[in-house]
Amino acid sequence: MTRFATLLAGAATALVLGTAANAADPDLTVLDWAGWEIDGMLQPYVDKNGQKPSYVFFADDDEAFQKVSSGFKADVVHPCASSFPRYKNAGLIEPWDVSKIPAVANIPDRMKKNFTDDQGLWFIATDYAYTAIAYNKDEVPEADVATLQVFTDPKYAGRISLPNNTDDVWALALLATGVTSWDNVTDDQFKAAADWLRKVHPNVRAYWADPSELSQLMASGEILVAWSWNDPVAILLAENFPVGFNRSPTEGATTWFCGFVNMKDGPGKEEKAYDLMNSLLAPSSAQPLLDAIGYSLSNDEAMKQISPEAQKAAYIDPVTTTLLPQTPVSEEMRARMIEEFELIKSGF
Repeated sequence: MTRFATLLAGAATALVLGTAANAADPDLTVLDWAGWEIDGMLQPYVDKNGQKPSYVFFADDDEAFQKVSSGFKADVVHPCASSFPRYKNAGLIEPWDVSKIPAVANIPDRMKKNFTDDQGLWFIATDYAYTAIAYNKDEVPEADVATLQVFTDPKYAGRISLPNNTDDVWALALLATGVTSWDNVTDDQFKAAADWLRKVHPNVRAYWADPSELSQLMASGEILVAWSWNDPVAILLAENFPVGFNRSPTEGATTWFCGFVNMKDGPGKEEKAYDLMNSLLAPSSAQPLLDAIGYSLSNDEAMKQISPEAQKAAYIDPVTTTLLPQTPVSEEMRARMIEEFELIKSGF
């Protein structure tokens, strides 16, 4: 097992135990994705404060929101953009003082415009990547993964995996049925996407919960084709596994970005939340993030330190294909997506 797999598997273990992982600085509690305690990104924080923040991990956005809305106290949380409205509408967060985070100026407007109002910036993007078709290049012809309909192909029945993640699954289904934006999805479009997922469901061997699980399923040969984030691909590439990652199927792929919200009445010290953001967005954080999980840092200036060739090798270079952006969705739409996905997974 490489250091990539070890990192992610260890974080997943912490999640199962439901306890703080590697509790350190008692003045800052971070509720974060499994695998995100990345040493290189935290070094500026450690240099200033002498130790890492205390971490508690989650597997997906729905779990994270349920945790904090049920009373768990964290200082900062790391949701993806599509989940942001739930935090704001529930009154759980407060805007950031961007004057204390200079690198915010280097975050592109597309990652800020939906999160800014007359009170300020409520969500600071830190990372972005893609969800696309990962496949075993030794077993799967490129022609087969040229279309998202590969997931309905009976040839791969029992050999595919989809994420147990509401946003990614619906992005896939909408793209596969001809919808390239989930803003203002009609009832007919939603039904067509749900019907497509029901058609795919019998082919699914596993709905993967975290990157280490998917990478292990593909490395074992059980899974040949998956709808995947960049991180499982990064793990498999580090193992010299023949993995491909097609971000340009006929119907398109999806892109997403995640970031941090500042929780109201957090138990720690507010200034340390700003220390964390400055650490994560530092120019020195771009390479460790790419090395650890294969993501791009939202700080455009920092990403210029990574060569175009290295970005292409990690599948984070720009693509010209159609991309469905996972922008914020209404609470009503999210609830509908969650409920329908649970029914589909249950065979209904």
